[in-house]
Amino acid sequence: MSNPFESKVGDQLTVGGKTYKFFNLTKLNDARLERLPYSIRVLLESSLRNCDQKKVPESDAETILNWEKTQKESVEIQFNVARVLLQDFTGVPVIVDLAAMRDATKKLGGNPASINPAVPVDLVIDHSVQIDSYGTPESLQTNLDLELHRNRERFLFLKWGSKSFENVTIVPPGAGIVHQVNLEYLARGVFERNGVLYPDSLVGTDSHTPMVNGLGVLGWGVGGIEAEAAMLNQPISMVLPEVIGVKLTGNLPAGSTATDLVLAITNALRKKGVVEKFVEFYGEGTGSLSIADRATISNMAPEYGATVGYFPMDNKSLEFLRLTGRSEEKIAYIEAYLKAQGLFRDYKSGKDPVFTDALELDLNKIVPAMSGPKRPHDYVPLTEMKKDFSACLSNKVGFKGYGIAEADLAKKASFELDGKQHTLSHGSVVIAAITSCTNTSNPSVMIAAGLVAQKAVAKGLHVNRHVKTSLAPGSGVVTEYLTRSGLLTPLEKLGFYLAGYGCTTCIGNSGPLLDVVAETIENNDIVAAGVLSGNRNFEGRIHPNVRANYLASPPLVVAYALAGTVNIDFETEPLGTDPQGNPVFLKDVWPTHQEVEQTIEKNVLREMFSEVYSKVTHGNEGWNQLNASSSELYPWDSTSTYIHSPPYFEKMTKEVKPETTIVGAKCLLNLGDSITTDHISPAGNISKKSPAARYLEARGVEAKDFNSYGARRGNDEVMARGTFANIRLVNKMLGGKAAPQTVHVPSGQTLDVYDAAEKYIQEGTPLVILAGAMYGSGSSRDWAAKGVWMQNVKFVVAVSYERIHRSNLVLFGVIPLQFKAGENADTLGLTGKESFSLDVTGVKPGQEVTVKVEGGSVSSFNATLRFDTETELNYFKNGGVLNYVIRENLKN
Repeated sequence: MSNPFESKVGDQLTVGGKTYKFFNLTKLNDARLERLPYSIRVLLESSLRNCDQKKVPESDAETILNWEKTQKESVEIQFNVARVLLQDFTGVPVIVDLAAMRDATKKLGGNPASINPAVPVDLVIDHSVQIDSYGTPESLQTNLDLELHRNRERFLFLKWGSKSFENVTIVPPGAGIVHQVNLEYLARGVFERNGVLYPDSLVGTDSHTPMVNGLGVLGWGVGGIEAEAAMLNQPISMVLPEVIGVKLTGNLPAGSTATDLVLAITNALRKKGVVEKFVEFYGEGTGSLSIADRATISNMAPEYGATVGYFPMDNKSLEFLRLTGRSEEKIAYIEAYLKAQGLFRDYKSGKDPVFTDALELDLNKIVPAMSGPKRPHDYVPLTEMKKDFSACLSNKVGFKGYGIAEADLAKKASFELDGKQHTLSHGSVVIAAITSCTNTSNPSVMIAAGLVAQKAVAKGLHVNRHVKTSLAPGSGVVTEYLTRSGLLTPLEKLGFYLAGYGCTTCIGNSGPLLDVVAETIENNDIVAAGVLSGNRNFEGRIHPNVRANYLASPPLVVAYALAGTVNIDFETEPLGTDPQGNPVFLKDVWPTHQEVEQTIEKNVLREMFSEVYSKVTHGNEGWNQLNASSSELYPWDSTSTYIHSPPYFEKMTKEVKPETTIVGAKCLLNLGDSITTDHISPAGNISKKSPAARYLEARGVEAKDFNSYGARRGNDEVMARGTFANIRLVNKMLGGKAAPQTVHVPSGQTLDVYDAAEKYIQEGTPLVILAGAMYGSGSSRDWAAKGVWMQNVKFVVAVSYERIHRSNLVLFGVIPLQFKAGENADTLGLTGKESFSLDVTGVKPGQEVTVKVEGGSVSSFNATLRFDTETELNYFKNGGVLNYVIRENLKN
């Protein structure tokens, strides 16, 4: 059907002698428009432009215009994104799924080529590089060579995908981190396609996709499954969100950084409660922030719980586009279009929209800070770090505690390295990593780190050899300006040599510690520390031997590497001593704001961005030697341990046959609060004692070649075995012991989770998971949903869910239920030894359902069905969104 809005609001815009078409919001002549948050205006434009009265109904526009009322009513709208962003860990399984969908389409009598992205798809390979080598000039090349060697099969497969599917562009390994590349290169600001202008928007298969919100581009993280649907021209079904306004006033004081600001914002918004909501920034203080500062704040939207952290475009956005090498022609039509649409912001004198609720933050009050030791929103002012860490040591085990006995608090352990004696104690820093797009995209904090290093070297300070130091920028531009400013050399003198262009330590690819360091930690039960400029520090994520991990700005990473411990008060204790024995304090090496700004002005140049990004898709010699086929159907290799044809569609038929009744399900796991996707589907190294290791060994793979779970996400056999394989998983059925195990209830055996699930499958028993609050928080991982599906989990009952994970469960056909307010497994007396039954025949979104219980202290309990929209319910009936898309394609 035709678009009814084409005649109502269709308009033209002439810029630089060229005429463009667009859907003009102002032609709605509706007073409600200027009261809408800017992020909601982007949703409105999409509803007008994409209205086909089938997938996107005409009524969506009125629903969005009436946002002040409808935001509280959990109403569903459809949103078509302009593009999709992938990284390789999540991108490989996306391409695997598309290849499997082509096979299924052919098997069911359809045209395999109909499975093809309808919007531009950009895939950046950034998650594979590990810090195997560090602290040497050769580290960068060594790590890149190892990355290509370990991941050859995956990279060949991705090359096949880029040849076989249209609209797929790959940024090869060694180029940068996906979100920094997106910010500096891939972001369009405004799309121009077939002469039509419309806002750039996206979903990405990484939870930190909102980083580009800092530039004024609306986008957020989704699971790979939802991204596949968006790629295949399915609108995103979403509940029209509430929008929390954050008013920033004042200016950042001297000594404070954007990192300190984002950690304060993360803490404040976690307390406020913004889960599944949009956050939009406004106020004069917002206008004072650079795009790099804004992007740092937007990057951590998942950590403060929001779907987006949005900064509408303003003049600084245009300046950033110009700095990063975008053409003047594009900048001209971006500015003209945004102003014509009422999407251009004046933070100083412009009229503020209406928000659901608001929070005010004074930038003048921001102080240097850290977050940790186990969660990114556990904010610690720098002046309180020593006191806080000391308390954590003796606190009972929890997010802020290690339960160390008083007699062991002062424990020290010595070892020999390079002929010298070294000592570790609780709080000793063994990893110091300048890592992650959160900070490496921001010249102010990277230059500050270089200046701290420069001043420290000048005073004769050094970093101990047992501290694993690394510098892993998100873009080659960082290397250019650090080199030009003369700051790369002092960083190298402190051990911060370039180790890779990728996510590295932030996602757990920190690589091994020195054997003697790891052994000393293990043998003496030392609470060792890592300090990183990343965005995630969940327990067990950074390194299995490093239990205390703190997020910090890059200059503080350098400072803690010098100090060698987090158990230090920088106000009263020195970083070290100079050659004359004089103490050197942090204040002696900390740069002034003026020093940082002057260095940026002289050394961060437009031509650097133009030069680096002109060849970003070219690849290096190793990449270019990979020769992939371009066949329509992927030639699966049954012996591959990296790429495997998944079983998702083996039982699929053309007809919809929903499974709505589950009888006699056993509990696979009984979990507490804050179970992350790292617990459910770890991305790090594969333990030699795990089911995945046994699978690989049986296929002739040596332990040194196991690689990581993240690298093997293209193989369902490995990933099913890796589900709930995190050694830090605490299952109540084991009495609170941390282990990737559970109890097979009928036999009473304690087994690895995968082995127990397989035993239940052989017995024909469906499974259920009980969980606490914020189940599935952390990174967006489709395998956290696929893995439980493959373990035959039919439904999950949790106190609450992280947004993306709940969506992923739905999209893969697993039923998410939510305990009623004030209830959980413990209050209901559920132990996990019971049997559970559920009937969802004829249900409606969000309705209350009854779970029947046998063998427990209650015979039943009510829960809320977390299918939030009719579209989600329809996906479930089809067995998941991918099955739905295949059936729709077959109809057409």
